[in-house]
Amino acid sequence: MSSRTPIPVTLIPGDGIGPECVAAAQRIVEATGASIEWDEQTAGADVFEKGIASGVPPETMDSIGRTRVALKGPLATPVGFGEKSANVTLRKLYETYANVRPVRELPGVKTPYSGRGVDLIIVRENVEDLYAGIEYMQTPGVAQALKLISVKGSEKIARFAFEYARSEGRTKVACATKSNIMKFSEGTLKRAFERVAPDYPEIEPWHVIVDNCAHQLVKRPEQFEVICTSNMNGDILSDLTSALVGGLGFAPSANIGNEVAIFEAVHGSAPKYAGKNVINPTAVILSAVLMLRYLGLFEEAAAVEHAVFVTMESGTLTGDVVGYDRGTSTTDYTDAIIANLGKRTDTWTIREVKPLHLPELSADTDYVKTTSRAVVGLDVFVESPLSPGELGASLMELSHDTRLSLKMISSRGTKVFPPTGAITDTVDHYRCRFITKENPGDLPDEDVHQLLARISRRHRWMHIEKLQEFDGELGFTRDQGEN
Repeated sequence: MSSRTPIPVTLIPGDGIGPECVAAAQRIVEATGASIEWDEQTAGADVFEKGIASGVPPETMDSIGRTRVALKGPLATPVGFGEKSANVTLRKLYETYANVRPVRELPGVKTPYSGRGVDLIIVRENVEDLYAGIEYMQTPGVAQALKLISVKGSEKIARFAFEYARSEGRTKVACATKSNIMKFSEGTLKRAFERVAPDYPEIEPWHVIVDNCAHQLVKRPEQFEVICTSNMNGDILSDLTSALVGGLGFAPSANIGNEVAIFEAVHGSAPKYAGKNVINPTAVILSAVLMLRYLGLFEEAAAVEHAVFVTMESGTLTGDVVGYDRGTSTTDYTDAIIANLGKRTDTWTIREVKPLHLPELSADTDYVKTTSRAVVGLDVFVESPLSPGELGASLMELSHDTRLSLKMISSRGTKVFPPTGAITDTVDHYRCRFITKENPGDLPDEDVHQLLARISRRHRWMHIEKLQEFDGELGFTRDQGEN
């Protein structure tokens, strides 16, 4: 794509410090000669105040749908109540399934890791996992969040991680999961990663348990090049990695899908610094570098990155690095970068980046096909003030002449009935597992309805899960203490 051809980009200044950071990035991009046609739109706090619950007005959605590319500042979101995050809403509405968060050592920014060559990328799945945001209060004292990880979503992010590594000439991709505990959900990502890896023979794949990954990132971060991980893990690890190189002020990110890409800093809106001309805009500027590369403007992207490094090498640094009484103002820092466009750093490596090839997967909704399946039981989640023994006796009586028999009851993932002899605290939230008695076959819904009707005579139930087998493999886990 020629830089002389106007490229439409949606520009969202954001909240708090967002407008200052975005204005700095916009000025620098324009100074490269890149022909960008900016379409300024709104999202976040002002939109929430107008009563739009998503924080994203129709005009902004229309703009992104038209331009397919957005550069945005941070958006404020109510914490612990009210509306969902407008940031997450934008990522999910446009299936920007890959969140790319690069971190690398920067000139003039002293950290305990200076001189060790930290240069890595977190590739975070961006729309699934706990960030699906599906939560319920199942009893007055027990909350539930659904952790949803699909085979299709896992394969997309795994392929993306390898493709991104290939585009930057990197040689290793690690997959960080908690699959030793969550064998179905996190295990789905691990298995997808292992299926995909042979398609990229020039890149070394390896798996690491995510808590060990965090440990290793603090101990020896230079061993990592690209880390592919799930949504929640990626959110946590990417904040950790930004601290290795100086903080969120230097943490850019890209949200990339097959149709739309949204570029933004990792940091928040920091309202206490807004309007003071002291904020560090580097994260948004480097996000604009990622945007230029996505648009195929590789020369302009490299020019900006070189100029940022030359500026920082010269000692021109903002207050978050050297103290706000001595730091360069936001506008002066921006002016210095513009003045350094065309200069090249001789002491810091700027990668030669190739075009990114996005994975192309089947559009089938039923992405995973099975040859056989059966329902072999039912988990019924019951709210009850009874002890496990009392509840168990009642459920056995209620189900004695149905096709299902009570196998066990658990509380918070630990078996409490029949008793194991262990000492386990309980709450009023029980998972009651029923298994078909004989000739399992496939449990008809009529038998499910009958059991629920029986249970409802005495107990309050709030949720059920069918226990399924797919191609002869169990599609459910056992609780702690269950055989």
